[in-house]
Amino acid sequence: MQKAKLIGSYLTVIFGSALIASGFNLFLIPHRLLSGGVSGLAMLVGYFTPFNISLMYLVFNLPLLIAGWFQLGRRFIVLSIVSVVATTWLMALLPERQVASDMLLASVFGGVLVGAGAGISFRVGGSSGGFDILGSIITKYRDFPVGNVLVGLNGLVILAAAYFDNNWNLALASMVSIYVSGKVVDLIHVSHLKVTVYIVTTRTDELLQQLLGLQRGVTKIKTEGAYSHVERDMLMTVTTRYELAELKRIIRNSDPQAFVNIVETVGVMGSFRKR
Repeated sequence: MQKAKLIGSYLTVIFGSALIASGFNLFLIPHRLLSGGVSGLAMLVGYFTPFNISLMYLVFNLPLLIAGWFQLGRRFIVLSIVSVVATTWLMALLPERQVASDMLLASVFGGVLVGAGAGISFRVGGSSGGFDILGSIITKYRDFPVGNVLVGLNGLVILAAAYFDNNWNLALASMVSIYVSGKVVDLIHVSHLKVTVYIVTTRTDELLQQLLGLQRGVTKIKTEGAYSHVERDMLMTVTTRYELAELKRIIRNSDPQAFVNIVETVGVMGSFRKR
């Protein structure tokens, strides 16, 4: 089961990479638009030098992947490496072709594809590399949407592009692409949304052992069934929508008969570990 889930995560990341590569080669690069971040830097270098954009994408990602290995955990970075390598390979494989002749349409649809690919990678616990990793490091300590972080960081790349290319039409269209991409990421990747989970179980110790491994606080409450008068434990924890899938998997494996109530959380005060 665990192996199948891991393979599924790899395939999902590769699918996200295919969306990103399509957004680059079919919409952004033919119009000399930038996606921002590391990919934007790679495009900027590729537009003004003989260097290959896909190769530059891989090279620029390497230091961030190394930094992320120490800050964000092995699984996250392994999936991110898969994403970066797959995107690099697919960019080299997919021909650059202008699908949309209108630059604004190309920037919008390119942004949708890139944002969807990055968001999909985030949902399975990885990233598309680049400033996504830097954004994840920042949101580990500051609790706001990843997409907002990426928009801010990528804006700096666009300003650099406008300066070197002296073409504000391309720069403004690239800004539209980055904005759309950031919003799509936030629609798919919801780590800033909190939920409270109540679990009524008879396998408290087994569940606690697994839940505490998520590095989330858990409160144990003694309960009694009103009809059966059977005493049980209720475990309460606050987590993120992003981590909810993993929490459900743990509950299903540890106690398939557990009663689980999941409610949206408006806000959290006190100690809450941000990831």
